Amino acid sequence: MEFDTKIKIVLRDDLEMWQKLNVTAFLMSGIAGTQNIIGQPYLDKDNTQYLPMSQQPIMIHSSTGERMNELLQKALTKEVVITIYTEELFNTYNDEDNRAMVGKFKTHELNLVGIGIRGKKNHVDKLLKGFDLHK
Repeated sequence: MEFDTKIKIVLRDDLEMWQKLNVTAFLMSGIAGTQNIIGQPYLDKDNTQYLPMSQQPIMIHSSTGERMNELLQKALTKEVVITIYTEELFNTYNDEDNRAMVGKFKTHELNLVGIGIRGKKNHVDKLLKGFDLHK
């Protein structure tokens, strides 16, 4: 199956493993919840049904915080959708507090630890050119 869009997640390179997993899950929930990427439910041989997942592959990259801020500024000028996770969200425990915390900062002041991007392949590839895949 060929897709005309791409999904990429960028994580700050100094996060603990649990933070990387947490941030990735939250970023993908934003993309999956707003974009038409979810496939059909899964069935095993016993006919037990499981929830559907993304139809598209998702690439995970790593970066410094500074470079992530540069990426965000560039992404805002492209035809892509963006989801963010900031350092402060590790200390909040619900959506209302999360949104309030992000709202305290101007775009260029955000303390990014993760960015999710979905858009046309060429736009996403150009934005993330030179970013290493997460190891």
